Amino acid sequence: MARLDPKERAGLPDRAFAYIDSRGKRRLPIHDAAHVRNALVRFGQVPFEDEAAREQARMRLLNAAKKFKIVPVGFIAGQLQSERALGERGDVVKLPSGFVTMMMTDIEGSTGLVQQLGPRYREVIDQVWAILRSGVADVGGHEVEARADEFFAVFESPRGAVDAAIGVQRELMARTWIDDLDVRVRIGIHSGYPTSTDDNYIGMDVNTTSRITAVGHGGQVVASANTREGVKASSPNDVTFKALGTHKLRGLPEAVPLYQVAAKGLLTKFPPLRKL
Repeated sequence: MARLDPKERAGLPDRAFAYIDSRGKRRLPIHDAAHVRNALVRFGQVPFEDEAAREQARMRLLNAAKKFKIVPVGFIAGQLQSERALGERGDVVKLPSGFVTMMMTDIEGSTGLVQQLGPRYREVIDQVWAILRSGVADVGGHEVEARADEFFAVFESPRGAVDAAIGVQRELMARTWIDDLDVRVRIGIHSGYPTSTDDNYIGMDVNTTSRITAVGHGGQVVASANTREGVKASSPNDVTFKALGTHKLRGLPEAVPLYQVAAKGLLTKFPPLRKL
């Protein structure tokens, strides 16, 4: 891609750049698709003045990528994933502790997709992870782990997790997939007090989140009573919870009341929860 000459750069408005520092120097041009792709690659090389400036530039860049229909897989999967573990100055970013809300996902029918696509299945995984990472980051959540077709994130508030899940499902449904496939992801959400390790969580609440995810269907968001109560106590705007009954989940000592998250733009009709 040819570099902008001084005259071309001067002719661009401020909105055509992802970052403008306090001295007025404009960096990371994003006025067309080629420059957006270049900015995604070069983002990690730019010395930002503070974390707020970096975050603002990141959001402007991701919005530009969305405008030009660019899936920023490498940017989100690489640069942002490393920044979750390391702060702007190299400090370790600690995962939240205490009462947190966990969100887990997996791809429905992943085995069949692997058989159908072969090596190209990697394209599906990359796009799904990009959507998940963007959705989690947009509401201030934290990615914990991503492996195979599964994804684990944690949030300091139940509402944050629910908002992320809703945004992810909307984005997944709007996406055009390879070979016009219908790619659907099941999402489970639970709020509790997991035990923190250096970079992950363990304990019964983690197991509960995993089991809730497993009983759902692609396109569905299933939440525990803890999450429902947490959202209702804070801000239930435009979100409702459809009771799915109380279910005995594998490995858990007591039956768990489960709810389907309902919001504008989400699918509404699903078969009964899966029996595992």
